[in-house]
Amino acid sequence: MHISVVQAVLIGLVYYLGINGTPWCTLLGSTILQKPLVSGLIVGIILGDPVQGAIIGAAIQLPFIAYISAGGAPPTDPGLAGTLGTALAMAAGVKPEAAIAMAVPIGLLGTIIWVLHMTIDVAFVHMIDQAAEEGNMKKAVFLHIVPPQIAAFLIGAVPVALGCYFGSGVVTNIINMLEGRPLDTLQVIGGILPAIGIAMNLRAISKPGILLWYILGFIVAVYLNLETMPIAIIAGIVAYIYTDLIAKTEDKQAAAPTDDDYDEDFI
Repeated sequence: MHISVVQAVLIGLVYYLGINGTPWCTLLGSTILQKPLVSGLIVGIILGDPVQGAIIGAAIQLPFIAYISAGGAPPTDPGLAGTLGTALAMAAGVKPEAAIAMAVPIGLLGTIIWVLHMTIDVAFVHMIDQAAEEGNMKKAVFLHIVPPQIAAFLIGAVPVALGCYFGSGVVTNIINMLEGRPLDTLQVIGGILPAIGIAMNLRAISKPGILLWYILGFIVAVYLNLETMPIAIIAGIVAYIYTDLIAKTEDKQAAAPTDDDYDEDFI
């Protein structure tokens, strides 16, 4: 499959919209577009095969299923793995297992883009501080939104677009050279990598407060013989009710008078 210039630019735009900190597409949000399952589907639509894009994106999602960015230091970039990884895998025509082996190192390269993004943004922070000292809030707001997004677009969308356009042929040639045992080895490795994400997810599920929900979902899936969609809808309703109750409980606790309040009133 050949990736055209327009398709490469659109894929680069998808990656840019999935970068943390982008204020556009608020209904989807960077946290959703960053998921390989979502970005893979969109890349598949751009390349004219949404089904294959969703299949490859779902496969790439597995190693990143328990991904978390703590303290602004992401260990990898699932957004880059989902966009560029899916595009190159579809261009090369490889199986989902081999696509995983290709996408994981691509995701590691995404940390370079993130570090570069944060490093450049430091300069804008100092400019915002200076504008605030001058009392020019319009300038501060402008510096807070526009220059960082231009920088994110240049260091995010442009490399991905170039990688899709020029890298598709290179990857295809490499895959053709690896036909046989080397490619089979990559597929085996790709089949093992999802176990990492699943293991991390199971580790989180094993906590007492979460394990009961997992058991409930297992019972609903196995003994009620429901399909994935109704289970997802039920889970969404339960999650909404549960979080709403938790929020109301926290509000009541915050509004309740403390011993210090009684002491102050007495004084």
